[in-house]
Amino acid sequence: MIAGSVNQEREAIVRLVIVGPLGREREVEAIVDTGYTGFLTLPSEMASDLGLPFLMRRSAVLADGSEALFNIHEATVDWAGGRRRALIDISESDPLLGMELLHGHELTIQVIAGGIVALRQLRLA
Repeated sequence: MIAGSVNQEREAIVRLVIVGPLGREREVEAIVDTGYTGFLTLPSEMASDLGLPFLMRRSAVLADGSEALFNIHEATVDWAGGRRRALIDISESDPLLGMELLHGHELTIQVIAGGIVALRQLRLA
């Protein structure tokens, strides 16, 4: 299980450890964003510090309907007792945890300040 909490702004926050290819680690607080279909966003400075390799550029439609280009890097994320490969969209904002990493999990949020955020892996047939 992965656990987090709801902050004063009613954002569901989960702490994750991101691992670069040379073993550098960085803990981040990511906002759970069910409208974001990717894995995870990180600021460019953090991706650079971790030495995350660049993979490609791709476009995405944002919540306001506009289109933007993103640099995509690769990282490993400590995830529910294991490690998962994740594509990282570079965005100069707070880190966002998207639906691709949430896939195969049940998300429960107590939507009050200090409420519990819980991710439980589903048993898929």
